[in-house]
Amino acid sequence: MSDSSPSLPPSLNVLGEPLEVCGCQPMTGWFRDGHCRTNAADLGRHSVCCVVTEAFLRYSAAQGNDLSTPAPAYDFPGLQPGDHWCVCAPRWLEAYEDGMAPPVRLEATEDSALDVISLELLRANAA
Repeated sequence: MSDSSPSLPPSLNVLGEPLEVCGCQPMTGWFRDGHCRTNAADLGRHSVCCVVTEAFLRYSAAQGNDLSTPAPAYDFPGLQPGDHWCVCAPRWLEAYEDGMAPPVRLEATEDSALDVISLELLRANAA
């Protein structure tokens, strides 16, 4: 596995197992390695692996984070419903509270998300 941050220990998911890949098309994650793993530099905590929905994409854009529009300067093709994407844990919780949270892939959600979101809530919204 190519790893852009070799100093990071292996991450675990919210189930206490090795963290699985969230998505590679488009490439996601704080480290853009397909994994929803974070470190102290990731102030947004991109730890929740989601299957994005049209409703969430509209919601995110309304919050000032347009994930649908391509940004070629950042090699970002824009997301489509059904894509797998690492979402910031606080943003996912906010979307949940507003009734717009996308489904979560527990196997690919880093255990650090549990600092923000309960396992029960994540399980209730599992893909």
